[in-house]
Amino acid sequence: MRRLLASLALALGSFLPTAQAARPNIIFIYADDLGWGDVSYHGAEDWIRTPRIDRLAAEGADFAQFNVLSPVCSPSRIAATTGRFPSRYGVNNVFNSQVLGPKKNSTMPDWLDPEAPTLPRTLKAAGYRTLHFGKWHMGADQKKAADAPPMSAYGIEESKVYHGPGPGINLHDIGIEAAQAIGRLKGGQPFYMNVWLHEAHTMHIPSQESLDAFKHLDPRRQVYAAVLREADLNVGRILDALKQAGLENDTIVIFSSDNGPAGRPVASGDRAASPADGNAQKGFDVFYSVGSTGGLRGRKGNLFEGGIRVPFIVRWPARIPAGMKDARTVLSAVDLLPTLCAAADVTLPADHQGDGENLLPALLGRPVERTKPLFWKHYHVNPRDDMWAAWAMREGPWKLLIDATGERSALYDLSTDRAEAKEVGATHPEVLARLKQRLLEWTKSLPTVADPRCLHKP
Repeated sequence: MRRLLASLALALGSFLPTAQAARPNIIFIYADDLGWGDVSYHGAEDWIRTPRIDRLAAEGADFAQFNVLSPVCSPSRIAATTGRFPSRYGVNNVFNSQVLGPKKNSTMPDWLDPEAPTLPRTLKAAGYRTLHFGKWHMGADQKKAADAPPMSAYGIEESKVYHGPGPGINLHDIGIEAAQAIGRLKGGQPFYMNVWLHEAHTMHIPSQESLDAFKHLDPRRQVYAAVLREADLNVGRILDALKQAGLENDTIVIFSSDNGPAGRPVASGDRAASPADGNAQKGFDVFYSVGSTGGLRGRKGNLFEGGIRVPFIVRWPARIPAGMKDARTVLSAVDLLPTLCAAADVTLPADHQGDGENLLPALLGRPVERTKPLFWKHYHVNPRDDMWAAWAMREGPWKLLIDATGERSALYDLSTDRAEAKEVGATHPEVLARLKQRLLEWTKSLPTVADPRCLHKP
């Protein structure tokens, strides 16, 4: 009998709750303005090469339907950090550190409410070491606003940042600093680490080595390919550091991007240019932002899929099947907090009110039908092109977009039309009406003025 019980225990070992084993480390690599089609494993054009990111996908799981909750960075990062829609904090655009204090007719604060739930603080309370390297952009720099919260107010113990408070970091050193930290952390308590990259945001500042690697390309592609190489090298540094520290098997590594690509793709008739048009010290401007959405409509700054659907890879060798591809599960940035807490066997507070859901089963190989709808609010709109939508909602396969007046709307079935090429509101009026009503109810729950506690007081 003892032998039988021992055999059963051994066979079932991999299915026991995570509490029976060491909690995994978690590293969240967040690129900036990198599009769904900017990684070669997504079938990108042959001038795009991301072998280290491709390796991460081959060793982990690739999710084809991951959405961020804003087409610009500050609110996108708030959703990923808090597990709540950024509009709940009045954040519908990027924080502007040059314009602090009350703004007329604005819901925008100057920083994320430090009382908001955060993934780092939740994991820290459960015994994790918490670190952040790279971009923050969820609040004012304390040099410009001494009353802005420090990183520790959000649960971050160690940090080197730009666009944020505390010690700064050179944009080229983000992956290097993070890799060095991994070496220091081996053998200690579990850790959660943000590695939030600069690439592929302007100004583009690729190294000369990266530029030289693509000197056979036209100047715009040369600069952008070099930038993607820099992002790829940083991912490689993290993977190599984990392997050298003996931590790769029990570390969850996530790679994603805060929104879709900026600028526009190269088209026939574009003016000639050369890297000499840019300044090696200041970098190359948005003219060189020629990233790809992989056939999705829209780009950074709008609510079509090209602005909010981005790469999402998760590698966890101890639990996640290598090479898995999931095109069915709809994941979003607000799901990160409950899902990663579940992976770490961390129980959320009883009063936690998140907008995401625990989709850990999908990460482990079992596609999931999400039960919660997704909502978007974007401040910067324009009636031309694809910039007209101020609000959006997704429920199941359906996606609704509405302009600021509520008069213009569009409904799409993403299960058959990922490119949002065919508007179907006229043929599905009942769906259109239901989603409009639900979206309207959500808008009524949002703040109408900025939180005075989160405004700089000059």
